[in-house]
Amino acid sequence: MNQTAPHPLAVTDSDFASQVLKSDRPVLVDFWAEWCAPCRALGPIIESLTENYDGRIRVAKVDIDANQQVALKFNIRSIPTVILFDKGQIVATFVGVRPKAEYEAGLNKLVA
Repeated sequence: MNQTAPHPLAVTDSDFASQVLKSDRPVLVDFWAEWCAPCRALGPIIESLTENYDGRIRVAKVDIDANQQVALKFNIRSIPTVILFDKGQIVATFVGVRPKAEYEAGLNKLVA
């Protein structure tokens, strides 16, 4: 039995559609970059959401430096940007580091 905590899924340009847009669960996507200090500050919140909502939502991270097509498609102009998708549609967008409760409020609308 695997006792390790769940981690966000690293998503790329090539698998974004299958992992996010076609997901059977809501997906919270963190658009980030290694050099971005606010992105690193957001990391523990994203990790915590991954654990708290395990099995109910999928949490993904997109490194915008390595995956520029997805960043362009969703018009990511500043990071961190977190987008909540449900059934392939954007249902919420959070720009900058937001309090954990704001992400939870968006997620709680989608999961019982």
